[in-house]
Amino acid sequence: MPNTKVSQADTAGVSRTVKLKDLVPAPTNTVNTTFIVLDKAAPRPPPPHHPQAREAATTCLALVADETAAAHFLLWGGECGAFEPGDIVRLTGGVFSCHRGSSLVLRAGRRGRAEKVGEFTMRFVETPNVSEVRWRTDPGDPQGMVQEAVLSPYSRVFKPMR
Repeated sequence: MPNTKVSQADTAGVSRTVKLKDLVPAPTNTVNTTFIVLDKAAPRPPPPHHPQAREAATTCLALVADETAAAHFLLWGGECGAFEPGDIVRLTGGVFSCHRGSSLVLRAGRRGRAEKVGEFTMRFVETPNVSEVRWRTDPGDPQGMVQEAVLSPYSRVFKPMR
């Protein structure tokens, strides 16, 4: 995976559905994809030192996958109770970007929508986990991103299913 170059413009199409292996981190990406929820962590309240702690919603992290890759999916507020392992989810208008500094997560964001479209009947793989890839700006193309390193082929948050 290292040294794979992908332009953010290549993934910005609103109507195009992308596979998880093709996600590129960017704060303005519009991601349309479908995946299955494999595991979900317990909900966590916002950190007390967070400047907007009173207004911030509870969050929880989920491990999701499709037939090409896995990723971490960040659920906010009511989304935490809306999805369970085994649910098939369609994400429209989502974002794949850094959360709290360094962790890459897929999320609905303010303008996106996540909806349950089925249960249990979807092929998936657990590796590679695209949330475990370190990216950097391409020196030859400031609009593009280059995969710098694979931190782990599997999620370091959720143990592999074996």
